[in-house]
Amino acid sequence: MCSIMGYTAKDIRLEDLRKGFDKTVSRGPDMSRTLETPAGWLFFHRLAIMGLTEEGMQPFELDGSAVVCNGELYGFRSVKEELRRKGYTFKSDSDCEILLPLYKEEGTEMFKKLDAEFALIIYDAETDSFIAARDPIGIRPLYYGYSESGHIVFASEPKNLVGLCHRVMPFPPGHYYKDGKFTCYCDIAEVEEVCRDDLETVCKNIHDKLVAGIEKRLDADAPLGFLLSGGLDSSLVCSVAAKLLKKPIRTFAIGMSEDAIDLKYAREVADYIHSDHTEVIITKDDVIENLETVIALLGTYDITTIRASMGMYLVCKAIHEQTDVRVLLTGEISDELFGYKYTDFAPSAAAFQTEAQKRVRELHMYDVLRADRCISANSLEARVPFGDLDFVKYVMSVDPEMKLNKYKKGKYLLRHAFEGDYLPLPILYREKAAFSDAVGHSMVDYLKAYAETKYTDDEMKLRAAKYPFATPFTKESLLYREIFEKYYPGQAEMVKDFWMPNKAWEGCDVNDPSARVLANYGASGE
Repeated sequence: MCSIMGYTAKDIRLEDLRKGFDKTVSRGPDMSRTLETPAGWLFFHRLAIMGLTEEGMQPFELDGSAVVCNGELYGFRSVKEELRRKGYTFKSDSDCEILLPLYKEEGTEMFKKLDAEFALIIYDAETDSFIAARDPIGIRPLYYGYSESGHIVFASEPKNLVGLCHRVMPFPPGHYYKDGKFTCYCDIAEVEEVCRDDLETVCKNIHDKLVAGIEKRLDADAPLGFLLSGGLDSSLVCSVAAKLLKKPIRTFAIGMSEDAIDLKYAREVADYIHSDHTEVIITKDDVIENLETVIALLGTYDITTIRASMGMYLVCKAIHEQTDVRVLLTGEISDELFGYKYTDFAPSAAAFQTEAQKRVRELHMYDVLRADRCISANSLEARVPFGDLDFVKYVMSVDPEMKLNKYKKGKYLLRHAFEGDYLPLPILYREKAAFSDAVGHSMVDYLKAYAETKYTDDEMKLRAAKYPFATPFTKESLLYREIFEKYYPGQAEMVKDFWMPNKAWEGCDVNDPSARVLANYGASGE
């Protein structure tokens, strides 16, 4: 990960801008730089992953223009060769050094062609103006707000902008900003033409495209690691990576000391793929003591995101403190594409597809945000193979009738695609457990019990009424909201709402986001 920031004027003191920017130094602890342009400022904190020498330090400059980018550009070496043939020269092995030559050649059209997860800010010397853009899923974070004088500010995280802007909002994924307006260059959830391939063809394509997405994310000049929960998604990423690398990979799992559901499954996968496996065990005290830290680094009050972040943050903290790993591959984004436990209740294929589109478009506020913040807060970089653009576009285009759970097994297409020697069959076809449950059912129970000690029923109703937007509806949600407001006062609209199952569907009108409360949870997580 890296951290970027750009201000499009010079009426705020540089000292105040730097103070805001330095709140995310954990994203880029290796080196920092500030660049003054004729129209404003660019800031960069570096975590060196590609091109580890000082020549790879940003901002990159070309003919007076400059760019800062937090991202990974896949297949950049072939693009670099094409640009060399056009006369451009490069001083580093950094993937992001190709951005200014590309922009000079293609302008904003280049965003459609990038195979990347990125957030960037460009100062264009020819127009003396700033352009900003974000990848189609929003895997890399970017936020914006306006100063008192009305000038726009961009930054990697909302904490950079609190105090500089009255209102902070997420930069919309798949958009670029230019000349005062946001333009959509890619709506990744939109399907231009439904794919009518038969089942076996679909599963072969799912297999091949996911393998390709994993392979390109193994390219790093810094040490790699893998989060392994023992669930289907992370287990597949680890298994495929081990086959591609042809050597033992480093896997990490976390669980509560008393009832860690997934540790045994993670160990089974690790043994099967012969990984160098580490278990991190946490206690009730670890969870409660780190709750405020986690909410502060996340910048959300969403119940699901916070619960699921507790284990992820603590395992990443252990990785940062105890290993030299700098890049982590994770299993996020599979559920949004293939279905959650609650999407078994989808009343029709059209409803399933609409729900999937909603979830993909909102990913940047929930699961993707969780992975980014928990990992970057510990000076690591997240890579998300299920977020590969080619893979996402294909799965979204598959006939939703085929994605409905008509097979008595959720996410059947993904499971069927990887039958063979990737995973033990009981793991491949194991029922899904929610990540926060899989760390241990007790973790959520401890959080709920802790919240109960904070308020009486009357206090809860009175305090919750202070928040007309996304009003807290349990003591747990009120506790999270009050901690959130301490660090991000008045910024609740950064998050659309609470992540919950679709309450309009029969069987989904529940008051807790955990899949544990659904009638079809069954043997999940046991």
